[in-house]
Amino acid sequence: MTAVVTHTPLIALHALRKSYQVGTPTEAEVLHGIDLRVEPGEFLALIGPSGSGKSTLLNILGLLERATSGDYLLQGASVQGLTDAELTLRRRRTLGFVFQFHHLLPAFTALENVTLPALMQGGRIDARDDARARELLAAVGLAGALHKRPAELSGGMQQRVAIARALAMDPPLVLADEPTGNLDTASSSEVFALMRRIHAERGTAFIIVTHDPRLAARCDRLVELVDGRIARDEAVGVAVDKAGL
Repeated sequence: MTAVVTHTPLIALHALRKSYQVGTPTEAEVLHGIDLRVEPGEFLALIGPSGSGKSTLLNILGLLERATSGDYLLQGASVQGLTDAELTLRRRRTLGFVFQFHHLLPAFTALENVTLPALMQGGRIDARDDARARELLAAVGLAGALHKRPAELSGGMQQRVAIARALAMDPPLVLADEPTGNLDTASSSEVFALMRRIHAERGTAFIIVTHDPRLAARCDRLVELVDGRIARDEAVGVAVDKAGL
């Protein structure tokens, strides 16, 4: 008899709903029963028109907001009943974030910005944290900019620092909200190619919210939200080299 091989998805959402102003006359539901499964190592684009619920869904996936009902399993364990402190711990250990605006601390160097997650988690920076930050900055092409502050870096370089920071705790998943939305075309291409390379080399899963159809077409899977519901979920056939645009 052949054994059945099973594995745990990275993310499993079951009938997930999100409402605001609950219990008031202005209560509004923005996510209507989302079912979604994301496997370890996927590279997924989340698209949809403004107001479709993308940001709300990303905030719930990032443990920044709670669903109103349904269930969210992260690495096989439900997060719905966790306290705020427990959610913070899970977020720091499991998730990396890249935003449209890099949110680097202006008074910190590139190296200090990348070591910040370790400082927040452990209260101090040790030699291993410093070495990992240097390794990550080298991996994103910034070995020569360790001691430069954000104002001394281009927009694309700042976003590279943000990506290195997102990887500082070696998370299995990076959530990226319009990560190239504030960049010119050339810098956008470079940053996206960098994320694809990290995905290929490290097996890190990425969920990328984007309005750019060119970038969405270069992901492996496309999930489209319309009016708080999944309207499309399909693999993307890519005829070009994903490692460079």
